[in-house]
Amino acid sequence: MKPAFDGSYLQRIPWRADKDGGSFVGQNVAAVLPGDDPTLASEWIVLSAHLDHLGVQGSTVYPGADDNASGCAMLLEVAECFALRGTKPRRTIVFVAFDQEESGLLGSTHFAAHPPMEFRKLRAFLTADMIGRSMADVMHEYVFALGSEQSPELRRLLEQVAPPDGLKVGRVGADFIGTRSDYGPFRDRRIPFLFFSTGTHADYHTPQDTPDRIDADKLHKISQWIYDLTARLTDTDIAPTWAKEGLPPDLDEVRTISLFLSRVLENPVLFALSESQATLVKSTVEKLRRILDRGTYTKAERTTLLWTARLLMATLF
Repeated sequence: MKPAFDGSYLQRIPWRADKDGGSFVGQNVAAVLPGDDPTLASEWIVLSAHLDHLGVQGSTVYPGADDNASGCAMLLEVAECFALRGTKPRRTIVFVAFDQEESGLLGSTHFAAHPPMEFRKLRAFLTADMIGRSMADVMHEYVFALGSEQSPELRRLLEQVAPPDGLKVGRVGADFIGTRSDYGPFRDRRIPFLFFSTGTHADYHTPQDTPDRIDADKLHKISQWIYDLTARLTDTDIAPTWAKEGLPPDLDEVRTISLFLSRVLENPVLFALSESQATLVKSTVEKLRRILDRGTYTKAERTTLLWTARLLMATLF
């Protein structure tokens, strides 16, 4: 079996195989911080972001400051914090910048199929994609965390590790957005995962996604929080597990979506809703408020909300 990496920090992503070794469409970049616990060092955690964007198309430059230079900035910052702290982690941490996410998650798919360590000992996968802005320019203080619906330990982790002052966390199930980033190949292999994002905005995949529009203070706070989460995962005795049937519906998901839709209604200049769209948003907000008042959230209600949210995302954004 060929090694996952070529002896450097690079892992080439093949396009096709032939007698000359094949051609390649890109390369992942990774570094390893070995754990020092005699029992846990063979277990590993992945912290990642994707490094590619749309590049130059014709004469148009797509800077990709939020998508995904913001995630790469976090990755470098967190890696530096671990490298400079006085003690090594108990578990090994693999820091990865994936290539070719925009082309269909090619880099993360190849990495999952050709890991640098035993895949069965991968305990958690964390990735960040677009963490420097605000969802639709109305969720300024929020970062979204997806994936904890599949792991009781990750759900508790998000509940226990508070974000820095001024930053709020909204938990939402990953099924609300589908496979939108590099967690896909790891979720499909039932690796407990967390996906962090501040959401899409008007500059998504446009030449206007520039550095001057990044909320640097928010990005710093998110990076600090992800460091705290990763540190807890590397040092805890009990590693995350995969809940095959998923966890019971999360009321925080209802709070997050209700707040977002309420802010959509409060900003008619940003969202020129048709009469039918406004009616749907209003009725959904009313249903969510009733759920919150009652304090219980059923699987049937979640299924209805899931399809309503997908419809709204498809028609509004």
